[in-house]
Amino acid sequence: MSKNNTVKRTLDPKNPPILTQEQKLRLAALAALPDDQIDTSDAPFRPDAVWVKAVDFPHAKKLISLRIDEDVIEFFKQAGSRYQTRINAVLRSYVNAQQQLK
Repeated sequence: MSKNNTVKRTLDPKNPPILTQEQKLRLAALAALPDDQIDTSDAPFRPDAVWVKAVDFPHAKKLISLRIDEDVIEFFKQAGSRYQTRINAVLRSYVNAQQQLK
């Protein structure tokens, strides 16, 4: 454990944890709920955009110099390390959405 008692765990999608019967029932009940009955009040704001589901793809990267507004950089940095990867993922998602419009 770290100094602040935070434990970092990683999930291997190829080897998921074994769920108890109670956990399986809770997940099934949640999956059966209509979207309008799910409480999303604690979810962060999501702009209505086609490209908000950003994912990072393993493409070759090119080192560039780019001027970005300070508040935009701070927004991505607040989510933790690898902020440049997240910025790239958002840009990649936007490019994909634009290409689908053509």
